[in-house]
Amino acid sequence: MSEQVQPFELPYPAIDPLECKACGRCIAACPKKVIALGTKLNARGYVFAEYAGAGCIGCLNCFYVCPEPNAIAVHVKAKEPK
Repeated sequence: MSEQVQPFELPYPAIDPLECKACGRCIAACPKKVIALGTKLNARGYVFAEYAGAGCIGCLNCFYVCPEPNAIAVHVKAKEPK
């Protein structure tokens, strides 16, 4: 029995505010410029990067240039069934 492939929405970066050190590499590497430096401080005193909320193409540039393990991941969320 074969599994049915679910349709997916556009990808999005998940940035962990506690792990982000605001180096700016993800911001510079994003071809769509949908990641920017936020205005809030995390618990460690760093201003962290934030996703604009739309426009990610899932290129993974942000993930590969980030020097902090677990600071950023790119996810694809499944569409809700109709």
